[in-house]
Amino acid sequence: MTHTSQPLSTEQRETLLKTLKERFAKHMHRHPGLDWEAVQARIETYPEKVWSLYEMERTGGEPDVIGVDETTGEILFCDCSPESPAGRRSLCYDRAAWEARKENKPAGSVMEMAEAMGIELLTKEQYRALQRLGEFDTKTSSWVKTPTSIRQLGGALFCDRRYNTVFVYHNSADSYYASRGFRGLLRI
Repeated sequence: MTHTSQPLSTEQRETLLKTLKERFAKHMHRHPGLDWEAVQARIETYPEKVWSLYEMERTGGEPDVIGVDETTGEILFCDCSPESPAGRRSLCYDRAAWEARKENKPAGSVMEMAEAMGIELLTKEQYRALQRLGEFDTKTSSWVKTPTSIRQLGGALFCDRRYNTVFVYHNSADSYYASRGFRGLLRI
């Protein structure tokens, strides 16, 4: 599955930008020193990224700016929904895990959905950094990018926040749960 963005209607685009602007203003602690005008200018410079933001929003991710990549100058949007995005749950880790299931296959996989949306799956380091901006996944969990060495052995990693602590766990990559989804990162 590859990323193929779809054009948004003028109304969809305007509604999305209004939602993003309101969220940006409400959570200034996530992006100190940034102003919305600079963010919107960057979005307008890369209109092909708007569809990915729309998909993040549509699937319940509540994307917000969490910083700027110091090397590239890219604005970083991340899923900041309190719990793992509801429209991205009950998925196994990747296509190989999905194919390995003989019965009760989930609707799809995290890696394929992230690619189709044009976003990156968070690493465990990015997940921990996000948790410094708020308390996320206190009732759910989120798959994170798994090192090849673990994935080759059949496993995959996920994280959550319990007892005011961020935990990293493992599971078989073909498992899926109604309370486990994934969070994404979009660079603009």
